[in-house]
Amino acid sequence: MGAYHAGSRAVQDRVGVREVADHVGQIIGQGIKPVAAAFLELQPLLILGAADPATGRVWASPLTGAPGFVRATGPHQISITGGTRTTDPLTPALTEARDLPVGTIALDPRTRRRMRVDGRLRRTARGLAIEAERVFSNCPKYIQRREFYETVVGREPAQPRRGTELTSAQAEFIAAADTFFFATVHEHGADASHRGGNPGFVQATSPRELIWPDYSGNAMFLSLGNLLADPRAGLLFLDWTTGTTLQLTGEARTEFGGEGERRVRFTLTEVVETPAAIPLRWSAPEYSPANPTPAR
Repeated sequence: MGAYHAGSRAVQDRVGVREVADHVGQIIGQGIKPVAAAFLELQPLLILGAADPATGRVWASPLTGAPGFVRATGPHQISITGGTRTTDPLTPALTEARDLPVGTIALDPRTRRRMRVDGRLRRTARGLAIEAERVFSNCPKYIQRREFYETVVGREPAQPRRGTELTSAQAEFIAAADTFFFATVHEHGADASHRGGNPGFVQATSPRELIWPDYSGNAMFLSLGNLLADPRAGLLFLDWTTGTTLQLTGEARTEFGGEGERRVRFTLTEVVETPAAIPLRWSAPEYSPANPTPAR
């Protein structure tokens, strides 16, 4: 497939950044270098995006553990001890996984660094293994700095609340968010990415619709390219202070405006809210200086 498929190329051409994308795309590798392996082993959180083969729905799910629970066991393989919680919407697919296309992102708020690994996942005796096909890092743009975290032990997550529309409280949760994770898919695989901004950059315009601006980034347009080829998408919002997660699945499309402006409109199919879903409790954010002021 190369660095980009036809969907990404179409968006790059529409925005006029193909040459920039060709240059940036050189960072995409097939192997996990020692510096990347060292970064992974320090992380307590990994986000995984995939489509459930049984339902076709795309989800973004959090995996957590003590640093070292994610590690590179070779230049093309990642080992994950454990997995998603039993009530996570992706758990049935991961339990039976043999060659499941997945995208992952490890984001470290302490250093504003992030790393993405896309590949094929299978179940193992200790957890999960991913055969890496695409490995790359992104710039720190739009990542909020959080200086430290604590791990709460001995507390089980509450039962998830499922629905087909957002409640008013869930819409407020989204409006207060400064970060979310975005899972998309294409014919050859899956991808998980990060979106950040000042609170208010994502808005629930109705109980079944969200909208957010697509800020200028690395010109790859991997996620938007995927949406052009396949509109299915999954979103993960995380309350960094309580561990509560809000997972949404549905379809998204990109709207192009004048002067290069873009926004993404997401239509909800299902929402899963899990109080205290993960045990990590992060400190208050220092917002990225790159964040634009949200439009009112």
